Amino acid sequence: MSLFTESFITTLFLGAIAAGMPLLLAGLGEQLSEKAGVLNIGLEGMMLAGAYAGFVVAWSTGSMGLGFVGGAAAGALVASLMVLFCVRLGLNQIVIGIALTLLVEGLTALLHYVQFSRSYPRLDGITTWPIWPLSRIPLIGPILFDQNLVVYFGLALVAGFAWIYRMTHLGSALQAAGDKPAALDVAGVDVFRIRSLAVLTTGALAGLGGAFMSVAAAGVFVPFMTHGNGFIAIVLAMLARGRPLWVLGGAFLFGGCLSLTTALQVAGVNVPTDVIQMLPFATVMLVLLIAGRKASLPQALGESFVRGAR
Repeated sequence: MSLFTESFITTLFLGAIAAGMPLLLAGLGEQLSEKAGVLNIGLEGMMLAGAYAGFVVAWSTGSMGLGFVGGAAAGALVASLMVLFCVRLGLNQIVIGIALTLLVEGLTALLHYVQFSRSYPRLDGITTWPIWPLSRIPLIGPILFDQNLVVYFGLALVAGFAWIYRMTHLGSALQAAGDKPAALDVAGVDVFRIRSLAVLTTGALAGLGGAFMSVAAAGVFVPFMTHGNGFIAIVLAMLARGRPLWVLGGAFLFGGCLSLTTALQVAGVNVPTDVIQMLPFATVMLVLLIAGRKASLPQALGESFVRGAR
């Protein structure tokens, strides 16, 4: 294999991981929320809150680990508003989700301007944890086995969620909360608690995905930097039909589309940036046309639960 081809493949796959990891984390969280019956349209806002908080914490403390924790906490904080208004008070999930996204977009842009004015400070390079001796494998070793801990965590989460959904009582309770919440309530399980925990976990994962975007992938925070990633993650969760492995495949498919710009530049191919940036959304539309009718969603998705109602 020529040095040119090796550089192209390495750039493409490393870029796919960097761009796909936020989608994977947010998509897994949205899948969890949807299983419990909550359509989390505010995912974009949770990712953006995590991106801003993660960057600020990492920039202030010099610790990227604390930045990731701060991003997850910010995402969970935004999700707590979703819990209050939608799960506890029973307000419309779509309206509240859009409102939260618009609120966070304006708030993070304002806070960034107040703190940094028109400057965009950058973070130092991210620390990776090579898995020896797998990281020494030619070509694929540095790509797959010399990554940040968040990447390993995201991949482990795919297996963990698949096990929870298939093998545990919690997985059954989540499924029932999305399909037959009244029956779950009759069985003595607190539907509000199940849905609340699912939404808070979704917020934490979306915030972690946003923090990965600003802290690890870009090293800088730019207002509105999520650019619709939260909505793509919602589509991924819907099309995955409850299978975390499908979220993984979809996330890195779209991540590969996003990384094509850099990879083609390495290959010396001059393609307009706007065309490349359009690819993920065009891919979403194509996948929806092909597989949208086969999407399997919980029966009570988006519906508020009222105890005692039938």
